[in-house]
Amino acid sequence: MLVQVRGAIPTTPWELVLTSSRETQFVLAVLAVFSLVSWYLIVLKWWQFRRMRQLGDRFLAEVEKAPRLEEAYHAAMRLPPSPYNRLLREAVHFFSELKPGSLKGTGGPPGPPGGAASGTLTTTQLEALRMVLAKEVAAERDTAARFIPWLATFGSVSPLLGLLGTVLGVMDAFIGIAVGGSGNITAVAPGVAEALVTTVGGLAVAVPAVMAYNLFVNRLGLFAGELEGFAQEIVGTLAREGRI
Repeated sequence: MLVQVRGAIPTTPWELVLTSSRETQFVLAVLAVFSLVSWYLIVLKWWQFRRMRQLGDRFLAEVEKAPRLEEAYHAAMRLPPSPYNRLLREAVHFFSELKPGSLKGTGGPPGPPGGAASGTLTTTQLEALRMVLAKEVAAERDTAARFIPWLATFGSVSPLLGLLGTVLGVMDAFIGIAVGGSGNITAVAPGVAEALVTTVGGLAVAVPAVMAYNLFVNRLGLFAGELEGFAQEIVGTLAREGRI
């Protein structure tokens, strides 16, 4: 800061960064790390949601062609792993454990002699099936939501960190003015400009992080809603086929 007061005055933002105090440079370095991590998470989650959307569309297109649940199960198991076929597999396997032999070729426990179905589900068994589906939906939602809260953290912490750097920069500028014995605008302006660099850096990190967070939270809600709807559709298909 004394260099700025007594020496050459920086004329560009980059020169402000290069001639700034150690405290300001440290804050800017932390903000740079935050920015790199947040952009990595933004690209990662965008790719993940895009991939899940593609797999979901392909899964639903295949399942809709199947006339019965067994055919839908076998068609789904031939597709790449996705939250949708994992949910269907969990539902079919749990139902096969409750009623062995009621679904053919699904990998469940063997049925009674003759392969006859053992009737429909009781109210307690149906409630247990719904709980299993709800648990699987919640697990898939939690998996899809991984790392998203970090974007909110970066979006809220970065402006505060930038403000901290601004306060430290203003304090340093005042100390430099006091030591230099000059209070004119030429002496004050570089120090104030340097102090504002961290504020700009904090906002530059926070704005895309907050926007991406809101976007991904919205997509996560849509994804969870689709899974819950598909879980209800599984129960409805079992009811339509007279299995519950």
